[in-house]
Amino acid sequence: MKKFIVACCCIFVVAALGLYAYFYEGVFIDLDPDKPVETWTVQDGKTIYVNQGDGLEEFEIRGVDLGAGIPGHFATDYAIDKETYLRWFQQIKDMGANTIRVYILLGTDFYEAFYEFNKDNPDPLYLIHGVWIDDYVQNSHMDAFNAEYLTRFKEDIRTVIDVIHGQRLIELGHLSGTGSYTKDVSPWVLGYLLGVEWEARTVAYTDLEEVGRSVYEGAYLKTTADATPFEAMLAEAGDEAFQYESTRYKEQRLVAFSNWPTTDPFDYPEALKTFYEKYASVDVENIVASDAVLSGMFASYHIYPYYPDYLRNLAEYYTSTDPQGEVNTYYTYLKLINEHHSIPVVISEFGVPTSRGVAQIDANTNRNQGAMSELEQGEAIARCYQNIMDAGCAGSIIFSWQDEWFKRTWNTMANVDLLKTPYWSDYQTNEQFFGLLSFDPGNERSVSYVDGDDEEWADDDVIGESEGRTLSMKYDEKFLYFMVRGDDVGPGSKLYLPIDTTQKTGSTASADPAVSFERASDFLVVLDGQDDSRVLVQERYEVMRATSLLATTGEDPYVSPPAPDTDTFKHIDLVLQTLTDYTQLEQAIVEDMNLGENEFFFQTYETGKLTYGDANPSHEAFDSMADFCYGDGFVEIKLPWQLLNFSNPSEMQIHDDYYEHYGVENMQIDRMYVGVGDGSDGQAIPLFEKPLKGWGTKVTYHERLKESYYVVQRMWAEGVAPEDLWRVDAGADEAVPAGADGAL
Repeated sequence: MKKFIVACCCIFVVAALGLYAYFYEGVFIDLDPDKPVETWTVQDGKTIYVNQGDGLEEFEIRGVDLGAGIPGHFATDYAIDKETYLRWFQQIKDMGANTIRVYILLGTDFYEAFYEFNKDNPDPLYLIHGVWIDDYVQNSHMDAFNAEYLTRFKEDIRTVIDVIHGQRLIELGHLSGTGSYTKDVSPWVLGYLLGVEWEARTVAYTDLEEVGRSVYEGAYLKTTADATPFEAMLAEAGDEAFQYESTRYKEQRLVAFSNWPTTDPFDYPEALKTFYEKYASVDVENIVASDAVLSGMFASYHIYPYYPDYLRNLAEYYTSTDPQGEVNTYYTYLKLINEHHSIPVVISEFGVPTSRGVAQIDANTNRNQGAMSELEQGEAIARCYQNIMDAGCAGSIIFSWQDEWFKRTWNTMANVDLLKTPYWSDYQTNEQFFGLLSFDPGNERSVSYVDGDDEEWADDDVIGESEGRTLSMKYDEKFLYFMVRGDDVGPGSKLYLPIDTTQKTGSTASADPAVSFERASDFLVVLDGQDDSRVLVQERYEVMRATSLLATTGEDPYVSPPAPDTDTFKHIDLVLQTLTDYTQLEQAIVEDMNLGENEFFFQTYETGKLTYGDANPSHEAFDSMADFCYGDGFVEIKLPWQLLNFSNPSEMQIHDDYYEHYGVENMQIDRMYVGVGDGSDGQAIPLFEKPLKGWGTKVTYHERLKESYYVVQRMWAEGVAPEDLWRVDAGADEAVPAGADGAL
């Protein structure tokens, strides 16, 4: 009996170890090595073919990138549930898309929803699954052959393959979801997109450190004589994907490697490379497939119309036109990319954001990185799609499906608490608003809509009254809302709203415009008709001066700071990735010179300029960029939190004095003061207290499909020609950021 018990225990241990090795570690034994490998996705030349049941047919990828974030959570919380995914899949399908792309291994709810949506569905959604490389290894001491880089990359490739076949258990996943992945979604997976937007420093460091490792020859992929060490690393990773899936599952799918303009395969003049830090290249033409590859490869790029626009600096391209006869360096660049490759090119990220804040202005087509209304976003996407197709690409994937509150942007990230971004919607940060799906504050509707209708305003919202005018105020996760009511309130009467947030610095008077206040104020809202209204900031509290003066003028902001009580109120500006003067750069390019000691200063635009319009999404005249609107005897205003230097409104944190702390430090407040007056009698405008209370991590929101969704739906689902959706003479308005110094 003892021997029997021991034998049973040994069998149990061996079985447990075997199951652990199989489901947790991906260990397997190929018990049928002669079984033929199958594929239903094939690349032939520059065309992708897919067998959807009637044999291989040409397939155009029409996709959307699906992020992992929802309000109240970082992406790595994997908080999206199965019901949400199912709802989104149907909306994506109804839009006319046939593919979704995910970047990273998600939680089990995604795969269960994807399986349920596609099972018995004659018109399924397809998936391109990414394999992520985390930011640490991309920005560390490692080159790409380091074990922690390449070994983990290959492990993650195998894990993703196991997951899509429903054969993986994961606990405490490394940058991934966790759980039991038991749903086989492989019948709808088109392929794998390996890697991320490569950091040029990692590519260059690898190529310098690993000079002798530019050759790789595997069973499925090998390098050409022109390959670099980094490309050899990619060939090894891609070979792993083909080998593992072919051996374990007897299947193959398309494989692509991520890329973007920063590491595109082209060479540029030295001056241009120096300015854009374009010092590395990745070219998948240097990776070729053996006869063992039955499916194939495609080239993947993230390409946006506004940055980095190398061609706008090159005389031979800057005036080049698209098939519609318009100057369009975006189209020209796409065409150059496509012509370079012998395999299909898929633009796996493109789009524009509907944020209020702007980071970059497109040089010639006004498809900007921000300050695009939802309608303008749709029109820009339609034009980008037409450019992509006209350039000969095999597919396109819109970035992105949903807005993501946790995102950050280079020109605003110093202004916010990056650990609290999921808990409020920052309309100044463009990266948060690329989605076709918006998350608006409120469980069913927002607390206020700036639309000329005062139905949502109650007596409880009034915080003060002065000179026959009442001032009301409320707020939510995205905006502070103000309403001024009075017999003289209208487009023809000028009003001033002083705002005191810091209760520390500020001024009791403004020199220009000449108006005074009963409390020292940090901001001044000036309502001066539909076209000349704005928010001003006291110079001491101007965040762009403290963080970006060196980049815009070459001056050190801390050498001679403004006085704490200065009466100078200035425009609120944001810095752009656009030069004030391109002459030096263009001259250096023409003369084939290095930039040397040239100083470049960056353009700004006035983000404090207020846009007039109806901001109610249920109204026909809806303009998502609208900041204020007049009604009958009243005016409504909404201001994004960051415009008033809130770094984390979920805990009511604002910026402290920059010149005491040499940068942005936070301080918490529990009240602010706001006033209203016309300044006509020379009397100081009284300010009224508004108590403030943060909401912590308990956010409210509701989903809303943007106007851009319906533009894409008309294009993809209804077959409307893209040109009919974006051309100005077809009813589209050109988009220029309010208050911009000027598009180049």
